[in-house]
Amino acid sequence: MTTPIERCLDAWHGYLRSKDPDALDALLHDDVVFWSPIVFKPQRGRDLTKLYLTAAAGTLVGEAPADSPGEGSDPGGGFRYVRKIHQGNDALLEFETTMAGKYVNGVDLITCDDDGLIVDFKVLIRPLQAVNIVHDQMRAMIESMSPSP
Repeated sequence: MTTPIERCLDAWHGYLRSKDPDALDALLHDDVVFWSPIVFKPQRGRDLTKLYLTAAAGTLVGEAPADSPGEGSDPGGGFRYVRKIHQGNDALLEFETTMAGKYVNGVDLITCDDDGLIVDFKVLIRPLQAVNIVHDQMRAMIESMSPSP
């Protein structure tokens, strides 16, 4: 018997392997709140959270090989989870990667409901050089994903 957070994390790692944005529709609660390390205000709702998570997967994780297991792996760009802690409906996933030659260390704090849907997703990143690189690359990724005016 798996817990809601275990099912949620399995689905999250599945998303990271597939990079299929439609997989997020089945994983995110309608009223999910996303806390960006870059944007001051929380981003609310499935569509906005999906935009940020899709952009983050494209910039932080990069392209995952088909046989990549997601958790604890190096799916390209050096991204890998190095620690996982979960209790109740909460999880902390510590990650590392390299972007533009700079070390990036961060955590994903994930809370799910009893159905295993993500209701809260917070990303924290360090050091400051990493925050600046992530900010620049995330902005470019989101702009490329947005429809032209």
